[in-house]
Amino acid sequence: MAEPAFGLDTFGDIPVDDSGAPVTAAAAIRQVVDEAVLADQIGVDAIALGEHHRPEFSISTPETVLAGIATQTSNIRLGSGVTVLSSDDPVRVFQRFSTVDALSNGRAEVILGRGSFTESFPLFGYDLADYDKLFEEKLQLFVRLLDEKPVTGKAPCGRRWTTSRSTRRPSPAG
Repeated sequence: MAEPAFGLDTFGDIPVDDSGAPVTAAAAIRQVVDEAVLADQIGVDAIALGEHHRPEFSISTPETVLAGIATQTSNIRLGSGVTVLSSDDPVRVFQRFSTVDALSNGRAEVILGRGSFTESFPLFGYDLADYDKLFEEKLQLFVRLLDEKPVTGKAPCGRRWTTSRSTRRPSPAG
C-alpha cells in the first residue's frame, strides 16, 4: 500500500493583519509563496492553488504564483486547484502549465474544471448559457494537445481550432 500524500490548497484568501485590516492582494500572494516554500522544506507533498476573480481572494492566475513557487522549491508538487478552463483559452492554459512544468523540473499538475463560482464568465465575455458546451469543447482541445500533433477542427460553440507543433512550446518537462 502506498504511503498517504499530504498537501495544502488555497485560493489565496485575503487575511487580516494584527490590527484586523485586510492585507493587500500582493501581500497575500507573497504569503502563499512563503507558505509553499516552508511546506517544501518540511516535506509536504503537494500544494494546489485555486483560481478566483473575487475581491476576497488574491489568486486569479494560479500558474503565475506556481511559477514563483517553482523557482524556490525542489520537491513539492505544484498544482492548480482548479483552473477554470471554461472561461480560458486551452492552448494558453497548456502553455502556461508547460512553463511551470519546465521551471519545476516536472512537478506541475493541472486540474481543469468548470468553475463553481461563475464570475469569470462575464469577466472574459462568455455567456453562462454555454457553461457545459464551453467546458466540453475546451477540454477536448486540451486533451488533443497532449498528443503533440497539430489540432484542427470545429468546436461545439462554433469556434475553430488550428494549432501546430509550435503551439506546444515549451513542452512539458516530464
